[in-house]
Amino acid sequence: MLVTGRQILNKAQKGNYGVAAFNTNNLEITQAIIEAAKELKSPVIIQTSEGAIAYAGLEYIFSIMKIAAKAPVPVAIHLDHGKDLKIIKACIDIGYTSVMIDGSSLKYQKNIEVTKKVVSMAHKKGVSVEAELGALAGIEDFVSVEAKDATLTNPEQAVEFVKKTGCDYLAISIGTSHGLHKFTSEPKLDLNRLQQINKLVKIPLVLHGASEVDKRMVKIAKKYGAKLKKARGVNDALMKKCVKLGINKVNTDTDLRLAFDAGVREIIKTKPAVFDPRDILGKAKEYMKEVAKERIIVLGSKNKA
Repeated sequence: MLVTGRQILNKAQKGNYGVAAFNTNNLEITQAIIEAAKELKSPVIIQTSEGAIAYAGLEYIFSIMKIAAKAPVPVAIHLDHGKDLKIIKACIDIGYTSVMIDGSSLKYQKNIEVTKKVVSMAHKKGVSVEAELGALAGIEDFVSVEAKDATLTNPEQAVEFVKKTGCDYLAISIGTSHGLHKFTSEPKLDLNRLQQINKLVKIPLVLHGASEVDKRMVKIAKKYGAKLKKARGVNDALMKKCVKLGINKVNTDTDLRLAFDAGVREIIKTKPAVFDPRDILGKAKEYMKEVAKERIIVLGSKNKA
């Protein structure tokens, strides 16, 4: 059933569990996500980046997600990392139930200003809003968070930001990063900072750049030709600690991309005579569904629908 992000995450906050927010670009990814959620009776957030919208077309991708949202579990349709106000407005108008305004690269006061504008626009139509304070590195280790493009969220500033913007949930930076190569050694996150923010901020918290980078999928992809050097993500034990300390929405994109890649490579390599796209993409969907189910279980949202 189609619901708002606020409905899903407020319940998760009260129950102290996390909900997976999976990025999608096409039919097979969306099917894998929703099948996993249905089988595990879990709420789920299906989201698209601005890049996914540019690739698939807003009407196409929204139509696929809207059909998926007819599943007998709570489903929110979310815009991930929205920066273009025109795209954000288009998503609100077409029927997204949640949008993100990513002003993390802006100066603090400008971030507040732009976020307030999106909150006002979205709330008029009952759409939930995610905002971001602090920025993630692309492939940096936690030890490099002082780099100019990677700053951690200030707990006191987060309180003020939420109060001034009226956002419904807040993406924070505690040392994660986007991409396959999140860490150069064992993953380290600033859990004390997370704990501080959770004590002060009263809305659900979001963690980006938190894919596990599943070792099994890495192994399969490498076996059939992928070149993935030192791929490393946030392990399950660390992810569970983050949820326990207050994270309620966890973005997952890299893990699904990796599973998709592993499945496609395996079929093409082991069955060279196969040319039917349904057979090729079927294995990719199978692997993505497995990964999605694993993430749902780790976050604790199984049977929370």
